[in-house]
Amino acid sequence: MKREVEYFDKGGPACTGDCLKIVRRLVEEGYKNVVVASTSGNTGLRFAKELPSREVNLVVVTHSAGFRKPNELEISGEIRKEITGLGAKVYTGTILTHSIETALTKEFQGVYPTILITQTLRRFSQGVKVAVEIVMEACDAGMLPEEEEVVAVGGTGRGADTVCLIKSAASKRFLNLKVLEILAKPRE
Repeated sequence: MKREVEYFDKGGPACTGDCLKIVRRLVEEGYKNVVVASTSGNTGLRFAKELPSREVNLVVVTHSAGFRKPNELEISGEIRKEITGLGAKVYTGTILTHSIETALTKEFQGVYPTILITQTLRRFSQGVKVAVEIVMEACDAGMLPEEEEVVAVGGTGRGADTVCLIKSAASKRFLNLKVLEILAKPRE
């Protein structure tokens, strides 16, 4: 099997359109499960508008309530409603590695396995780390099937700049998760 990999000079929102093209191509190849990270919901909405909802199980994963400020959601109810109205699902929940890492680091000032995992994944890119996290989060929520090849779209800050094919697993079975292919990522 041969596939082209798209490398971006810089990550961020400018790469979103190219990532969407790659995901569309994967859907045409038969991939049915797509998970997209989206803080404000704008990237998720773009994917929901452009992917055929009858053919694709699209899960948009947002930050948890209180991620930036206590009692605050970064995705508006209006955008959430628009995404679900297009047939996609929205999952708002805890970023698995971030919350545990933050709590333990502040409390105990030590190095914990989640820190090692996140830092290892960041060696590839922030988007790869995000892609791995959102697959587990969506599986934990029952929105993605486990042990399937899924398309995962992550990014650096805002927008999408990373596309991976991942063999899905819930967080409890993290060691079964496999990054099968990285189809796009920033070089930085």
